[in-house]
Amino acid sequence: MKLKWLVAVVASGLMCVAASASPGPWEQPAAALAEEIAAILGPGQAHLTIRNLSTIPIAEIPAIRRLLEQDLKTRGVLASGADSANSIRVTLSENVRERLWVAEIVEGNQTRVAMVHVDADTAHEPVAEDRIALRREHYLGNAELSRPFVLSNDQPVLAVIGVSSGLVVLRQSDVVIFAMTAIGWKEQKVLEISVRSSLPRDPRGILLPTSDGNGFTALFPGTECVGNYAPRTDNGGEYGDWTMKCHDSDDPWPISTADTPTGPTTIKAFYNPARNYFTGVVTPSIGVDLPPFYSAALIPRPASGAALVINGIDGKVQLADLSSTVGLKPVSGTRDWGSDFAVLHTNCGAGAEIIASGSGEAASDSLRAYELPAQEAIPASAPLAMEGTVTALFAAPDGKSVFAVVRKAANQGASNSYEVDRVTASCN
Repeated sequence: MKLKWLVAVVASGLMCVAASASPGPWEQPAAALAEEIAAILGPGQAHLTIRNLSTIPIAEIPAIRRLLEQDLKTRGVLASGADSANSIRVTLSENVRERLWVAEIVEGNQTRVAMVHVDADTAHEPVAEDRIALRREHYLGNAELSRPFVLSNDQPVLAVIGVSSGLVVLRQSDVVIFAMTAIGWKEQKVLEISVRSSLPRDPRGILLPTSDGNGFTALFPGTECVGNYAPRTDNGGEYGDWTMKCHDSDDPWPISTADTPTGPTTIKAFYNPARNYFTGVVTPSIGVDLPPFYSAALIPRPASGAALVINGIDGKVQLADLSSTVGLKPVSGTRDWGSDFAVLHTNCGAGAEIIASGSGEAASDSLRAYELPAQEAIPASAPLAMEGTVTALFAAPDGKSVFAVVRKAANQGASNSYEVDRVTASCN
């Protein structure tokens, strides 16, 4: 019995030493918030609830709750059951600079508030290392054109692809073909979109190259256009000729392709032509009901081959494994994401990273690479500052670069205008 008692004492002592030697990142803010709450409530009982609106992983919340309960108890406040007359509602929130923990203390008809600012060192999830360095190059803008052709605010750029004979730019009412010259991009032809339905406030569009690389398919709300290039054979001009035919279409749009154990898989989604988002209906079916979403991408997964990541119109980022019917799983660490993201295939880290735009809370927009080994988005690069607001983000056909359409503010040029940047990555 004495031996067992001695072992227990030693083990308990070692646990205490370890705990005191390596305090967790939430001990200080939990103690500070408990101090504030106790000063308001005084000794007694209260029902404690915690709501997480931050990027703190869900798995961390039980530990934070235990710390709060222990710190409250040492100050005379017992976290009791739901039948208590008093309540403490704690909200874990954050912005782009810091975390803020807010406690609403309710006593009868009176509600008072306590709050604690979390230190900058714990304001965001730690990054083990920046595995990737993002870089951008101006691909198309007013400065790169050989003659004035303003990519203006009344004609937002929706998509861009390169073809063998030049560059194809999809706008709200037309498709513009550019050819590269010794002094920059030169407008070759403007093809009007002949079939037009009523457009949503912020229309979307997709450009797909043809298999021979000479033409394109443009998908637009309620409309599909096919463009073809015919080289000149009579030497009568500098360039060949482009033609385009459009027709009404409600076919689904191909939004992402990935390799799976059964071969390449392409997911197509139905677009709501009266809005600016996808309905949630995809083909082939992945066995999970999806909510309406702004953007989606397939990413490789070690166990299932691929998973579909969606950014819902409610701002929630979720994923669904293609080989499972468990349902959608929430993705933490995405609070700072905007509505657009794309997959960039690299030779770094996991080999495929998600490039996400910022949430729009900062003064200027940025792009950042993330890895998704499980259900938490782990930053894999430092933020890449963009000279304006990212309005569209899409992967190049080969997946080795990402195109970002950037709306430049009036103070960054003669007028509000658009440019296209190509974003690539290198391994650190």
